[in-house]
Amino acid sequence: MRGQIRSGLGWQRGMTQRIVGWVAIVLLVAGAIALPSCSTVTSQKTPVSQLVLTSLSDPKTFNAIMSEEQNDVLGLLYEGLLSQNGVTGELEPGLAEAWEISADNLSIIFTLREGLQWSDGQPFTVDDVLFTYNDILFNPKIPTSNQDLLRIGEAGAFPKVTQVGDRRVEFRSPEPFAPLLRFAGLGVILPKHALAQSVRTTNSEGQPLFVSTWGTDTPPKQIIGTGPYQLASYQPTQRAIVSRNPHYWRKDAKGNSLPYIDRVVLQIVESTDNSLMQFRSGGVDVESITPDYFALIKREEERGDFTIYNGGPRFSTLFLTFNLNQGKRNGQPLVDPIKSRWFNQLEFRRAIAHAIDRQTMINNVYQGLGALQHSPIYKQSPYYFPPEKGLPTYDFDLEKARQLLQSVGFQYNAAGELLDAEGNRVRFTLVTNSGNKIREAVGAQIKRDLAAIGILVDFQPIAFNTLVDKMDSSLDWEAMIMGLSGAGVEPAGGINVWSPSGRLHVFNQLPGEGQEPIEGRVVTDWEEEIGRLYVQGSQVLDEEERKAIYAKTQVLAQEYVPLIFLVNPYEMAAVRNHIQNVKFSALGGALWNLYELQLAQ
Repeated sequence: MRGQIRSGLGWQRGMTQRIVGWVAIVLLVAGAIALPSCSTVTSQKTPVSQLVLTSLSDPKTFNAIMSEEQNDVLGLLYEGLLSQNGVTGELEPGLAEAWEISADNLSIIFTLREGLQWSDGQPFTVDDVLFTYNDILFNPKIPTSNQDLLRIGEAGAFPKVTQVGDRRVEFRSPEPFAPLLRFAGLGVILPKHALAQSVRTTNSEGQPLFVSTWGTDTPPKQIIGTGPYQLASYQPTQRAIVSRNPHYWRKDAKGNSLPYIDRVVLQIVESTDNSLMQFRSGGVDVESITPDYFALIKREEERGDFTIYNGGPRFSTLFLTFNLNQGKRNGQPLVDPIKSRWFNQLEFRRAIAHAIDRQTMINNVYQGLGALQHSPIYKQSPYYFPPEKGLPTYDFDLEKARQLLQSVGFQYNAAGELLDAEGNRVRFTLVTNSGNKIREAVGAQIKRDLAAIGILVDFQPIAFNTLVDKMDSSLDWEAMIMGLSGAGVEPAGGINVWSPSGRLHVFNQLPGEGQEPIEGRVVTDWEEEIGRLYVQGSQVLDEEERKAIYAKTQVLAQEYVPLIFLVNPYEMAAVRNHIQNVKFSALGGALWNLYELQLAQ
């Protein structure tokens, strides 16, 4: 599980794979102009090929390093030194045409391709790589969870990034670091010529202006990248449009410049229902299919001239979590002390896990198209530790849940309502992102399930960006249904979730640079141990030893249940048949190879 917050739409995973190193989410909205999704948009000059997609929420930024949540635009604009094959997960050349690993496994030298250019036509050089890492990512004044991925060892030291030739850059680790190639290679690179001034200049609080640079109000021409597309326009709450990057480096076997598709339109929609309605009406080309609509859409497959792909279990997690932060801001507790005592009681969390009927959730909400989830590490990963080998699980058992609660002083009144030892009614607010019908249905079932053990849940779906702000900045929440997604089988990417200092340690968040401090935050021994094991797992090169270490992290995560894992749905998408060369997978989705997709005439 990586630090990338998932809004819930699934088609876009392939595009975001290219920026995984900087991790870890219809009908047109009112006033929007209908745009056709056919293969070309005619004009008096040259026909323009176009792909129309949807996104559940507006981007919060166009700055890839400052983005904490799934951002559907960014994967189109930026690339890394390497790319990841969306089917096999293997690393492949990207902006770097080759790489060399030293015999001691401490050094990787990347060789850049000749003649690389930014989307504004400026040369792409080793200086851009040095700038991105040394001046931005390793800058303590720039708060980003992306830093966590390249902190090495107990000391959290960064690798040294230096130039060793005109087109060669070296990443040298102070000690063995198993995921160095993947994390260094897949991270996006930003342009020095466009952003150096924003890093050097600070605001009134002493932060580099970079932290707010390339916001959504930035003129599109100022957003510069190396990806297959460049930002053409953005209208909040309506759409973002990207057009072919004329300086993109990829070419096909005949020497033709890629991508083939001239532009991509990302419609901003308010709900998955509206997104699906627009797909069914022919206005959208690719649609993530949720299990509740699978049977309906499957019947329309031939008439609608599309294909539904099923890639198996999704590379993401969905969980219920409580705010375990016991700290205060300005003397005020982040969480009501009464509720905080409940949430921090291990037996309480285990009782909640036993009280959620996840199999019924699969049957009813997911229409059988999903699997029980027990771990932050994906089932497809060789590091996954299964229940049959000893991973703790929480079967649906209401009597067990009641016994756990009563064992630590909770009690029931004559009406069957759960009270704590002081007589307080057990009641809390549960939030998730609105517009995502699956999550809204999951939340509604959890509300019903917990009512069976006397707990009153106030379920409140809220806007996705508001949810992210609560989780990341204000820390003003009690319980949350959240999803995190990643891009592969390497578990070390989860360190920004599982390290107590990680920027996505959602259940006990440490405030970021520039945010109001927290007094009295408590970090438990098990939190520290999981964080230590994640560091240790990244230091070990022997695969069997790494598997044993990450098995321990999964056992601890399940024993102490800071995240109550729910259901792993299948990765499914409906793709118009005029889109050619689709290579669908759970890892890459439908569009991981967007640069080589073509539209039939």
